[in-house]
Amino acid sequence: MGNSGSAVKVCTDHQGGINWLSLSPDGQRLLTGSEDGTARLWSTADSQCHGHFQGHESYITFCHLENEAAFTCSADHTIRKWDVVTGQCLAIYRGHTSIVNRILVAKDYLFSGSYDRTARCWSVDKEKQIQEFRGHRNCVLTLAHYSSRDMLEEEEEEEEEEEKVSRDLLVTGSTDCTVKVWWVSSGRCYQTLLGHTGAVLCLILDAPNRELFSGSTDYTIRTWNIVTGEQLKVFKEHQGSVICLELVNRHLYSGSADRTVKCWFVDTGERIQTYKAHKHSVSTLKYHAGILFTGSGDACARAFNSRSGVLQKIFRGHKFIINCIQIHNELLYTASHDGTLRIWDIRGICKRNKRRLKKERSVQGRSSQKGSLSRLFNNKVGCMVQQENGE
Repeated sequence: MGNSGSAVKVCTDHQGGINWLSLSPDGQRLLTGSEDGTARLWSTADSQCHGHFQGHESYITFCHLENEAAFTCSADHTIRKWDVVTGQCLAIYRGHTSIVNRILVAKDYLFSGSYDRTARCWSVDKEKQIQEFRGHRNCVLTLAHYSSRDMLEEEEEEEEEEEKVSRDLLVTGSTDCTVKVWWVSSGRCYQTLLGHTGAVLCLILDAPNRELFSGSTDYTIRTWNIVTGEQLKVFKEHQGSVICLELVNRHLYSGSADRTVKCWFVDTGERIQTYKAHKHSVSTLKYHAGILFTGSGDACARAFNSRSGVLQKIFRGHKFIINCIQIHNELLYTASHDGTLRIWDIRGICKRNKRRLKKERSVQGRSSQKGSLSRLFNNKVGCMVQQENGE
């Protein structure tokens, strides 16, 4: 049994549930998007609120933070860009005709997915829609993006000249049970990945290996070759919707409505570990320094030893589902539908885990010298969540 932990700080500024939490690339700020229609900017240095972004006419579904700008999307059908210093709204992106579920920023592009069954591409600076991706038969829930410049061989590059201008691809997952891969430059669908029999809730890319992972309400995770569209593997052991995914060192972690997280070795498809103890769906997860952190519909966050699966700590205090977690400087940040952002000190478990890893490496080194090699296990909207086994 893990020990209970109490938060070092509880931030109660929001007047509604927090749907998403984003950490800036430089680690200096956090952004929360809320049911109260506002976003708030927090400093990781002093845990104080340093910005309050108001303007949306309905609740914020998702947010994304860059070092100098913040982005929010809303049920009011719009996306907004904000100055993180002044709090001023810099741009409003209009065009969607229903709730915007998810946004993604890549270079000069802003991508969005909506209940209106489309994804769209916008110029970040010009407040202008560049492309519309139309073809899904139901709402677009999740997005992924990559550039294929370094992945497609010369002999494979037979597309129209227009598409050679930009090799960027957008990947969309939908409640129509499909994943689609699109050329950003033309809006054309490059691949439709068929196989899921339920809504696609989460996507994660391993671009160097040309692999895409998708999690669904059909209880499975599927692996695809992003270039050929071939389905490579199906991971079938979950007994509930697959809600969230994390990929670390060829190990895939999947959180599910069946109240477990599972770890899979991607190269073989073998399920290596199951992390139990959750009393409701696993809504979010994050790997950090050999520790797997999870957030759940039971209002608790948990820390597991990623190798052994042993529960190391339970973080209690939230009243409702934890929608998102972030980690920075050995602090755990949890955002909940109860409207609070809680900050937890995880230095103790990180320190213990480092000592354990050091001891294991020492034992491994001695065993190797004697000729007996010991194999050590090496170790990723908001979304729609189906609570098959919910309380």
